[in-house]
Amino acid sequence: MSIFSHSAYDKHEQVAFYQDAKSGLKALIAVHNTNLGPSLGGCRMWPYADDGEALNDVLRLSRGMTYKSAMAGLKLGGGKSVIIGDPRKEKTPELLRAMGEFINTLGGRYITAEDSGTSVADMSVIGETTEFVSGLFAGSEYGGDPSPSTAYGVFVGLQAAAEHRWGKTDLTGLKVSIQGVGNVGFRLAKLLKDAGAELFVTDIFQDNIDRAVTELGAIAVTADEIFDLDVDLFAPCAMGAILNDDTIGRLKVQAIAGAANNQLAEGRHAQMLRERGILYAPDYVINAGGIIDVYYQQKGDYDAAEVRAHIEDIGNTMKEVFQRADETGETTAHVADRVAEERFGHHSVVGEAEDKSGTVAA
Repeated sequence: MSIFSHSAYDKHEQVAFYQDAKSGLKALIAVHNTNLGPSLGGCRMWPYADDGEALNDVLRLSRGMTYKSAMAGLKLGGGKSVIIGDPRKEKTPELLRAMGEFINTLGGRYITAEDSGTSVADMSVIGETTEFVSGLFAGSEYGGDPSPSTAYGVFVGLQAAAEHRWGKTDLTGLKVSIQGVGNVGFRLAKLLKDAGAELFVTDIFQDNIDRAVTELGAIAVTADEIFDLDVDLFAPCAMGAILNDDTIGRLKVQAIAGAANNQLAEGRHAQMLRERGILYAPDYVINAGGIIDVYYQQKGDYDAAEVRAHIEDIGNTMKEVFQRADETGETTAHVADRVAEERFGHHSVVGEAEDKSGTVAA
């Protein structure tokens, strides 16, 4: 398995593999860029089909974290970790402690947090064997869980998309399809329901669907049907690469704004969306609420009002990206990439980059 020629490799600084026979842990950590600060990104546990799928995911996710932190104006780099396994069947305290030991081997270049398949409680266990873990803060309403902040940031960004597409932030009557109603997706669905939107949901776990139907009055559809619905906006809130050659042609929506990472299977798919007249909110811009929350936890001076204000600025960032794309004729994804790269210094030598967390759309 060649790393340097891998399609998802983008000048990553470090990729580490780890296996612990005693606990059953098989995991990867990728550090993409540390020009602005230590890499911070969640620890995902997922039943990947094979090692290659896990490698592809960790490379893409870590890159996205670099761009996400840069666009959010944070002094953080981008990293990610993945554990290969089913979180509902194979997660044990021993495995999580072994993951902490793995994180320690990077000496602070990577700081972990919760992600798909892991929780705040899991971070506490990982924290027994490493100090390089975040999301444990007890001084906020949700006790360190960044999911509510992620969902709120997506909601704010979605409102900006609605204003740009339909000229209003009032979401009453807006038909929204949501792919994935887990920790973040359900919270986003609740915010949308409270704002008067009509919801259509799917998820790989039936209990998540049942909860959305029962508590929010959402309409359940199958995993495949979600791409064919005649609705206004699509909110991907599960796994990545769901905007691809097959799905884009099936979409009947006018806008896409969701919490999932790496929604575009390939960069060229942003142009396909533009050609179809579908407004796309770049994922790492709109879903930055969680990393913003964790950043303030790490600083040690968490102020809820300050955090909320920073998250609400995601709306301004989205407006700036949309406006620039209209003015230049570029895709929104390309505009966001260009601004982020200006900030973290994409071609800088590691350790020699200057602070690029300026004022553009931050």
